[in-house]
Amino acid sequence: MSTPIATGLSYGTHPIIEHAARAVRIALEKADITQAESVLLFMTPEFSNDAEAAVRLAARTAGCLQVSGCIGYGILTDHDWILDSPGIAAMVFGKGTAISPRTSDTAKAFLSFGTPQDFDPNWLHDEIPHIGAIASDPLGQGNYKHWQGARIKSNNSVELAINNVEAGFAVAQSFKTLTEPRVIAAAEGLDVVSIEDSPALDVLLDALPSSMKKSELPLHLLLGGVTFGQTDSAISEGRFHLDHIISANQESHSITLTSELQPGEHLFLAIRDTYAAEIGMKKAIDSATKKLHDKPDFGLMFPCLGRGPSFYGGCDRDIEILRETNPGMPFIGFYGNGEIGPLKNGNYTYQYSTSLGLFKINNS
Repeated sequence: MSTPIATGLSYGTHPIIEHAARAVRIALEKADITQAESVLLFMTPEFSNDAEAAVRLAARTAGCLQVSGCIGYGILTDHDWILDSPGIAAMVFGKGTAISPRTSDTAKAFLSFGTPQDFDPNWLHDEIPHIGAIASDPLGQGNYKHWQGARIKSNNSVELAINNVEAGFAVAQSFKTLTEPRVIAAAEGLDVVSIEDSPALDVLLDALPSSMKKSELPLHLLLGGVTFGQTDSAISEGRFHLDHIISANQESHSITLTSELQPGEHLFLAIRDTYAAEIGMKKAIDSATKKLHDKPDFGLMFPCLGRGPSFYGGCDRDIEILRETNPGMPFIGFYGNGEIGPLKNGNYTYQYSTSLGLFKINNS
């Protein structure tokens, strides 16, 4: 890698803005440079009140004004992840490539993030691939400030060009399918009454492993996915929307989901599963790397806030697997509430997934 790129992570018990300077200094030292061309800077929610001061300090430390980023529910780098404590993560870029505001369509990839209120739907219709996430807490709320050009933005939305790179993207899912997509025969409000010619609850119970049938249903893990487009390839291509199964109704033999579904839609049942998530992450890394035809120089990773350490039991296997497969590669990201990644000729907001981008710098 001819262009110096590195990350720094600083955290502690109090949200002091010195963490911004320390994270940048660590990254500059690792990259063996004294000044950055651009900086990605992500903070935990504890810095909401002091975000502007922290961003300015990061810019002074980096010696540049191209400092962009946001507050995320949690943050991560190739070094570690931070949730439930104050921390700041930085990635510095030296000469040769940079993260810069979008001014044209010459870039081959864009980095996009915003709050649920300021998310730009035009990103989804862009033929150029985007990677990023929606920044919020699990309820879609919170004071999640965004910054660009070392200034806090009035609207919490940022779109950046990733310049002078080849890019490979992939999305890792976190569930195991229990059924293939099948037609909803009857539905009433949030209740799916029957799937094809069977009561919906019977379809779910028949699909569950026998060990789960003997105890209370693990509703916190059960999902229903509604596909769109060609049904046969919808799951493998990511063309679906996931809903929680929040109730199994013994009297009516129906299941209740978090969104209202219609008869005629195709629904598959799934269960969140750590082993399937690990396999999915390995496949995503392999897929993104093959698109580069070479080893990546740096990465961006945006896991769902419901997929990280709380899902894996205290560790973040996504980070560990990416480190294992690409030792020494710098990467950065934050835990989001909706993960942005490419889908066919546009982009999509995924759920319970990890959106991954791997990048190779053009040296020509």
